[in-house]
Amino acid sequence: PLAAAALAAPPALPQWAGRDGDERRRLTAFGTAAPAACADGQARPQFKRVLVTGGAGFLGSHLCRCLLEQGHEVMCLDNYFTSQRSNIADMMGHPRFEVIRHDVTEPFYCECDYIFNMACPASPVHYQFNPIKTTKVSVLGALNMLGLAKRVKARILQASTSEIYGDPEVSPQREDYWGHVNTIGVRSCYDEGKRVSETLCFDYLRMNNVDIRLARIFNTYGPGMHPYDGRVVTNFIMQALHGEDITIYGDGSQTRSFSFVDDTVDALMRFMDQEETVGPMNIGNPNEFTVKELAEMVIELTGSKSKIIYLPLPGDDPKQRRPDISRAKKYLDWEPKTQLREGLQKTIAYFRQLDLRTFSKPTPHTAHKNTESERNVYRLSQL
Repeated sequence: PLAAAALAAPPALPQWAGRDGDERRRLTAFGTAAPAACADGQARPQFKRVLVTGGAGFLGSHLCRCLLEQGHEVMCLDNYFTSQRSNIADMMGHPRFEVIRHDVTEPFYCECDYIFNMACPASPVHYQFNPIKTTKVSVLGALNMLGLAKRVKARILQASTSEIYGDPEVSPQREDYWGHVNTIGVRSCYDEGKRVSETLCFDYLRMNNVDIRLARIFNTYGPGMHPYDGRVVTNFIMQALHGEDITIYGDGSQTRSFSFVDDTVDALMRFMDQEETVGPMNIGNPNEFTVKELAEMVIELTGSKSKIIYLPLPGDDPKQRRPDISRAKKYLDWEPKTQLREGLQKTIAYFRQLDLRTFSKPTPHTAHKNTESERNVYRLSQL
């Protein structure tokens, strides 16, 4: 509603300087500064025209800010399925920022030097809502963007995921680990879609010498997350701030590794700019926490009186996630700097100031909906 949007309008933004070389912006969206890699005083890289698919999403919008800060021209392409324009409102007046409403499952044509293919629902409640569409976004989206990279000779970074490792039997997970996967489970639309996108990347490299970079991104959190995205960090913080019971699926012993968004974006930028390896490259935080430890930390930092309750584990939920980042250290000279407690404090501050009237749930899906349907499929497959 327009009235609600007006109430939530951000304060007046600073004007852009007239000369491109002197432009600087106080990127204060979401109550956080631009990623450290963008504001560390280093010399700017050579000017690029950059296409960011999924650019209005959580990671995509942070990438767009970083690219603008480095002096590049940015085309933000998104269909707003799980994102919204408010994510990028602070950049809308920038002379080097362009917004294009488009679905990556359809071909797209432009002239560009770099492509960050970030487009895809990344939360289970979103990607399980329409699993066929999710697979199409991963496969057709990668196909269309790789085709564009081939035509215009652009470098392309494909955002893959730790989910390609499935429910791993080794920890930490190295890039040469092939995974322990279920090809017909409720999460397979996302897991297998991303695995196919990886296959396409390397086939385009072999057959057409396309300049690829393949990043396997582990759990990332931070300011800019959608309050109803269904991710564990978001769920816990929202429940704690509202004094609701914090719901843990399973007994809480499953582990996750949480990378703060500024660290993840820093790694993606370094990966795109280096010349030594095409990947795959794990990008994440190797510090492992149980889901129960995360819930307890959120309760402490929010000062909430919420209690922890336990619900059944959804289908195919992995028991552990921990990246081996040896390759990132070697080739990118990178490792995450933000500790979980510090990152959670910034993320909680962001959620506290949100006007929830301007947000709606992208889908009515729940963590268990597809798991319940899976029981019927299992019975049929055993006949």
